[in-house]
Amino acid sequence: QVQLVESGGGLVQPGGTLRLSCAAAASGTFFSILTMGWYRQAPGKQRELVAAITSGGSTNYADSVKGRFTVSRDNAKNTVYLEMNSLKPEDTAVYYCNGHHVRDYWGQGTQVTVSS
Repeated sequence: QVQLVESGGGLVQPGGTLRLSCAAAASGTFFSILTMGWYRQAPGKQRELVAAITSGGSTNYADSVKGRFTVSRDNAKNTVYLEMNSLKPEDTAVYYCNGHHVRDYWGQGTQVTVSS
């Protein structure tokens, strides 16, 4: 079983920055082969992929966040990060950490609210 614990969410003004962290309780070898991702779900909307990073470090982003968000991982710390810059009100959502290998593992979610 893999446990994912997120931190870093909160309230920020438009144009601001937040950095989310997701710490995985897993063996280092298992974490290293997981594809890690960040998803978000806004009220009344489907959960959508925001950013992902493979075991080899390749990344992909939703068009809506490309150029503003950066996903990274530190395998020595079993941690994945999401740096969110130039935040917009439409970024408001619950953000979920995800790990995948054969099956999906999910964090509990952390609220990000972008509002003046």
